[in-house]
Amino acid sequence: MAKYSKEDIRRMAHEENVKFIRLQFTDILGTIKNVEIPISQLEKALENKMMFDGSSIEGFVRIEESDMYLYPDLNTWVVFPWTAEKGKVARLICDIYNSDGTPFAGDPRNNLRRVLEEMKELGFTDFNLGPEPEFFLFKLDDKGEPTLELNDKGGYFDFAPTDLGENCRRDIVLELEEMGFEIEASHHEVAPGQHEIDFKYADALTACDQIQTFKLVVKTIARKHGLHATFMPKPLFGVAGSGMHMNLSLFKNGENTFYDQTGDLQMSETARQFIAGILKHAPSFTAVTNPTVNSYKRLVPGYEAPCYVAWSAQNRSPLVRIPASRGLSTRIEVRSVDPSANPYLAMAVLLKAGLDGIKNNLTPPAAVDRNIYVMSQEERLEEGIIDLPATLAHALDLLKSDEVIVSALGGHIFERFIDAKEIEWDMFRSVVHPWEREQYMSMY
Repeated sequence: MAKYSKEDIRRMAHEENVKFIRLQFTDILGTIKNVEIPISQLEKALENKMMFDGSSIEGFVRIEESDMYLYPDLNTWVVFPWTAEKGKVARLICDIYNSDGTPFAGDPRNNLRRVLEEMKELGFTDFNLGPEPEFFLFKLDDKGEPTLELNDKGGYFDFAPTDLGENCRRDIVLELEEMGFEIEASHHEVAPGQHEIDFKYADALTACDQIQTFKLVVKTIARKHGLHATFMPKPLFGVAGSGMHMNLSLFKNGENTFYDQTGDLQMSETARQFIAGILKHAPSFTAVTNPTVNSYKRLVPGYEAPCYVAWSAQNRSPLVRIPASRGLSTRIEVRSVDPSANPYLAMAVLLKAGLDGIKNNLTPPAAVDRNIYVMSQEERLEEGIIDLPATLAHALDLLKSDEVIVSALGGHIFERFIDAKEIEWDMFRSVVHPWEREQYMSMY
């Protein structure tokens, strides 16, 4: 991650002919927000004097306490390469501060920083994340609105002419690389119209910033190709949904604490304790890592998305998988997370869960190396395998009962998150859906 000074920002803005700057931040639901300013206001932004109305942002503050400030993180400076040559647009990701100069407790980015400080108090120096976000590409209609018509019939690792999204995906990669991303792979995913682009791991805060930037780039470039990109977890029935697998590792002074050459599977005791914490709290953090009504249409058997709490180094049906790489690349992969999650909140709860396992010397259950999808309920119970929640309502109830995960969100975010999601669930359960009419209109 580059380290920029104010003078660096001034120089790069001049050299790149930047005319506008987007001061970007993320609300509690994970939606990217921004205030665009002309270059003439750059100095004001660099002095942390840009104010906005926090009461207008989902889950932030009440109207009587609305004045908030944007503190740009200078290291997040990037120029959007697709913007006009006569005046480019740059971006700075901001932290949110109260009018008294204190960090805002409802800022997901600030909240992740708080949990990372708890990690450092335990002697760890870095928490790294390698995300694997998936998305679908749908055609746009004549009015520029998304349709349900896919632009290809490809499958896993297919290529043109079967994979007709290849050109769009390639342009996305080129734009990301120009913005400083190190792309490791891009390919067609299992379902028609589904794609994945993987970029190199980074420290947790940087990686979450990159996820948000990635979503913006994907949607922008897709539209240039006459396509709509969606990170909705399950846009189509009968095919695989979109996940965002999280590859996690804890470091101490450059050493991967998950690696132990002499340990079973060459994994350290720290890694096993971290896994145990993840498994213990998985049902409770699912409301955060899978935060929409639609998320639970993905978490069903048969489509590669995990719906059972278990771990393995050999198969992909459990919630936690241990990839084969060792040494500095030793990591655990949490496979339940989907791309509708707010990445800052998702990382906060995953880290807090893992640290709870370390602090309390938890021991994970035995690895499950069978295909869990073909096991009966009795077999799963014998193995101690429990289910993830099947609905958002159930997930919210489990979240409320877990003090560790609640503390990972902090009081402000927890209360606003619960309020917003209970409204979402109530709206969903009270709407009459087409499936109901198809099933019941003629029968009754």
